[in-house]
Amino acid sequence: MVRKRQILVIGNNTNGCTPKHEKIAYDIGSEIAKSDSVLISGGLGGVMEASSHGAHDANGFTVGIIPQDDASFANEFCDVVIPTGMGLTRDYLNALSADGVIIVGGGSGTLSEACASYMHKKPMVAIKNLGSSVDPYIDGYIDHRKNIKIIGVDTAQEAVKKILELITA
Repeated sequence: MVRKRQILVIGNNTNGCTPKHEKIAYDIGSEIAKSDSVLISGGLGGVMEASSHGAHDANGFTVGIIPQDDASFANEFCDVVIPTGMGLTRDYLNALSADGVIIVGGGSGTLSEACASYMHKKPMVAIKNLGSSVDPYIDGYIDHRKNIKIIGVDTAQEAVKKILELITA
């Protein structure tokens, strides 16, 4: 049996998540499911919930790695919930669980997950022009080490196609 690809979707939580973020995240979740990959997220609201919802509606499989110690905090579209009780340090679990990362907007928490992914050289793709904390690094690097370039794309379909290419490269 071949292990399925695991794609982490990160971005705005409920606070700051716009209908545009939700639509893009939902479509990304759907595309991940169609690619027969597992969607991983932080398991809460906003982009995490919208992407999980999209994957769920496309008969995909979703994992939510939540910061709380109680699974009831996870959104309803998580097939598997991993309650860590670790607070924000769970960002490292998210990053290390992923074969690749797709970024949809986001603030400091998203930047933290992107940095954790960057340090572990996880391929990353970001939707451009969403006004996120990651925007300054799109099509470039987070620091002088040039570990991994964050590739900018315009659509959900491009994001999933590109992350799959980067994972298998």
